[in-house]
Amino acid sequence: MSEHDRLRLAVIIGSTRKGRFGPTIARWFVGRARRHSDLDIDVIDLAEADLPSSLTDEDEPVPPQVLALAPRLSAADAFAVVTPEYNRSFPAPLKTAIDWYYTEWQAKPVTFVAYGGESGGLHVIDQLRQIFTELDAVAIRDAISLPKYWEMFAPDGTWPKTASDCNTTITTTLDHLSWWAHALRDARTKHPYTT
Repeated sequence: MSEHDRLRLAVIIGSTRKGRFGPTIARWFVGRARRHSDLDIDVIDLAEADLPSSLTDEDEPVPPQVLALAPRLSAADAFAVVTPEYNRSFPAPLKTAIDWYYTEWQAKPVTFVAYGGESGGLHVIDQLRQIFTELDAVAIRDAISLPKYWEMFAPDGTWPKTASDCNTTITTTLDHLSWWAHALRDARTKHPYTT
């Protein structure tokens, strides 16, 4: 496969809480994504990005942390957002990270890997689809929902269990995300996206 055919997938870990489970889910997702021969993975952990919680005004300088992350988001052909569901919504640092940027998201596909209680993060997925659509990103239909994720440990302590539904869902999700990423990258190349 030529370098031109490869896609850059940014996997964003949306939780910054101590004791968070997001990195475990992200490791599983990235491990499976690496099996896709057309994907190069860039893991963006918002706990490490340390973006300011208050956005600046238009005439104020952009903080260095925001400037440092921008090229990584710009270089991405697709996004996968790994996020917990807190109180039927997603973490505030994730919303702040989304709001710091605009053109970086445009005309690129995004999927979601959400985890929580009974709903498995479905409330979060619905909300994030609306937000990314407003930013002119393409929120694909396929996503991964992980209800009661804490029950998905195998006896040897690994996560997730081999029989977990997410092991099947991830294949379709990655296939469709890759398709959309190729299609939208080709479209952006032929006709640059403008708002």
